[in-house]
Amino acid sequence: MSLPQLSANGLLLVPDPHVAATPPMQRLDSYMEDVLAKLAACLAHAVAENLVPIVLGDLFHWPRENPNALIVALIDLFRPHTPYVLVGNHDKYQARFTADTSLAVLAAAGVVHVLDAPGLFARLVSPTGTAVLGASPDGAPLPASVDKDPGEESIWFTHHNVGFPDFLDKHVKIREIPGLDWVVNGHIHRPQPTVVAGCTRWANPGNITRLQFNRRAKDRVPAAAVWRPGAAALEAWPVPFRPFEEVFPDQEFPPEEDAAPAGESRFLEGLARLAWRRTREGAGLGEFLRANLNPESPETDVIWELYSEVTHAADK
Repeated sequence: MSLPQLSANGLLLVPDPHVAATPPMQRLDSYMEDVLAKLAACLAHAVAENLVPIVLGDLFHWPRENPNALIVALIDLFRPHTPYVLVGNHDKYQARFTADTSLAVLAAAGVVHVLDAPGLFARLVSPTGTAVLGASPDGAPLPASVDKDPGEESIWFTHHNVGFPDFLDKHVKIREIPGLDWVVNGHIHRPQPTVVAGCTRWANPGNITRLQFNRRAKDRVPAAAVWRPGAAALEAWPVPFRPFEEVFPDQEFPPEEDAAPAGESRFLEGLARLAWRRTREGAGLGEFLRANLNPESPETDVIWELYSEVTHAADK
């Protein structure tokens, strides 16, 4: 199997930075500087430990129309490292990764390797073993199986709604995938315990950027993750971060949302909440669909086509 070869001690997995110049949600005005500092620390750690940096999706919070100052800062930051970046739902515009997105600008500048199609993309050769690396960007299916050479490991990066213990209602169910040793998921910001299904371990390290203003986010330590061939678990690497009180407003937490009543559709309940939920970034139907549609279901493409038709009509 001919793949580009990477020689390193392992991988540094950086989940969901959500870089933005304007603070999203309830974050305060230091947001852009804070997130860029976290990315810089991750890349410095990757160099110090000889690790290949891989962003697990949602490098950007908004897919396009980010200011030039932010794009230039990322070009300068990434140029010496050329990290791999998986396409997340926030990196796409109307469910598509196209040339008018900010991530595409970084790719054109030659400072990132964009993982925008499902499949194997590299082979890692390390002191602890060899592994083939694969990825499924947002909206792409996971493999039915993975081919690898005898003695190799395999690891796959995803940005999906996976049914981890805190999210059993999510669409992508944890299962054994023949030939695949690891699935490491972005997208779900709450860290989850690693789950073993046959030969396949499923991991979800969380994200490096706190976005939600709630008690759980206050208690969480933002972290990247290190993976090496032969490892039985991911190694959490806490990123530098400022106290919660310095990056969120000084006010009471909002009420916690209760789980949906028995028998009630969470999908329909979520649609109903769109009628009253408002944030500084104007989250709406598109973001809800990105968070809840199953990329492996055949009807998903139809729903997105209808969504695109409606939004285009509204723009005219």
